[in-house]
Amino acid sequence: MKVTVLGASGFVGRHLSAALEARGDVVTSASIRDAGSAARACSGADAVVNLAGEPVAQRWTAAAKERIRSSRVDRAGALIAALGALDRRPATYVSASAIGYYGRSEDATFDEDSPAGDDFLAGVCAEWEATADRASALGMRVAKIRTGLVLGKDGGALAKLLPLFRLGLGGVVASGRQWYSWIAIEDVVGIYLHAIDGTEGVLNATAPNPVRNAEFTLALGAAVHRPALVPVPAFAVQALLGEGALVVTEGQRVVPSRTIASGYVFRYQALGAALLALRL
Repeated sequence: MKVTVLGASGFVGRHLSAALEARGDVVTSASIRDAGSAARACSGADAVVNLAGEPVAQRWTAAAKERIRSSRVDRAGALIAALGALDRRPATYVSASAIGYYGRSEDATFDEDSPAGDDFLAGVCAEWEATADRASALGMRVAKIRTGLVLGKDGGALAKLLPLFRLGLGGVVASGRQWYSWIAIEDVVGIYLHAIDGTEGVLNATAPNPVRNAEFTLALGAAVHRPALVPVPAFAVQALLGEGALVVTEGQRVVPSRTIASGYVFRYQALGAALLALRL
């Protein structure tokens, strides 16, 4: 199989490309910044995976919000329009998305059938997915992967947290009651492969057992054999990230109901086992 990966240099993209090559697939990559060039790179491919997007973990100024949105919505729209001009377009379009789609709650449980939230990130995710759905009008099978907190040593949020926790400076963030819907990088890759190989529609890329921030903090401290007793007040996170702090200080309990029903079997269902496997 030939697969074109857009955003291949990112955390998930690196791991996905390596997994595709390991099983014998031919992987090409391109930048979505040039829609025409990206589309040409997709010509003759069996599938295209679009992982591209401006990082969310930054202060959400008006300019940053526009970059976050346009990198996911406008560039994807331009890409799909360019794919429509191809004689040999891919049969499958797999788009990244995020559990930010659901909004935030301390009490609710969300799955793939839950409606979109009403905040900024939820709106971006809803537009992102609606743009991906345009590929279906071109005869392409479309899958959308709503990803949670990805655990891996070489990227994502965990790579930023590890130095603090190894120094014994980790601790509960804000109330500690906010849900963290985590997933091991191996399972994120596994779900993308599952989608590439034939599953369509929305799939939540979150482990079946989300945990609250306080439990996540204790588990990560234990994994690095350090105490995790230094609390991080909400105002400190807000001072660093502004409105974007809501991603850290508030969360959502997301379960992968449709992912499991579609036949995907998680390698890591328990947080402790996932962290132990990383050999932190």
